[in-house]
Amino acid sequence: MEVTGNLKFDVTPPAAQLELGRSFRARYGRARILLAASTREGEEALIFDVLPRIPGDVLLVLVPRHPQRFDEVASLLATRGIPYERRSGNAPLAPGTRVLLGDSMGEMFAYYAACDAALIGGSLLPYGAQNLIEACAVGKPVLIGPHTYNFAEAADRAVEAGAALRVRDAEDFAAQATALLSDPEKLKDMGARGLEFARAHRGATERVVRMLTALLPTRDPATG
Repeated sequence: MEVTGNLKFDVTPPAAQLELGRSFRARYGRARILLAASTREGEEALIFDVLPRIPGDVLLVLVPRHPQRFDEVASLLATRGIPYERRSGNAPLAPGTRVLLGDSMGEMFAYYAACDAALIGGSLLPYGAQNLIEACAVGKPVLIGPHTYNFAEAADRAVEAGAALRVRDAEDFAAQATALLSDPEKLKDMGARGLEFARAHRGATERVVRMLTALLPTRDPATG
């Protein structure tokens, strides 16, 4: 038995997605963007509860993990009277928009590219967290809640590397996100540490291929 590493570190952010993220940023026209990526049921309500504690000039981009919940989250925003728009509207944001609902598929790297910092969904409540490695690979500071058992080793190492901050709950998320977004130097430093963290753990795919190749029978050129 041999441990080859985590294949998720070998992801390469698609150039087209990064370019789309830059266009998002220009279209949104906000100086500071906070992403809540791949949120799970119950987490959106917690985040909306603490939204008043996050400065009003910060745009919250919230992307639910499952597409069947897009309308559910839109209804929650409407019920609470939070000014929002949907990514599917594909238009410049109206003044006063507080939340952009990311109701699209296959654009997570673009959302990461557009933001200044990202909360990883599934970690505020005991869902085990979604993939934080993608955010690090784009060079964005990461915020993670207490529940990261799906990515336990990666989450712990990201915190140790200075690429991620652990938050206790939604209120702590609002406080730490606000402090982070007000500190350009820390944003830059954490982003750089995230890139280094992601790069330092690559290579699992190559190691697996080498192992499998060594197990394959040698082809005899004479017999084809």
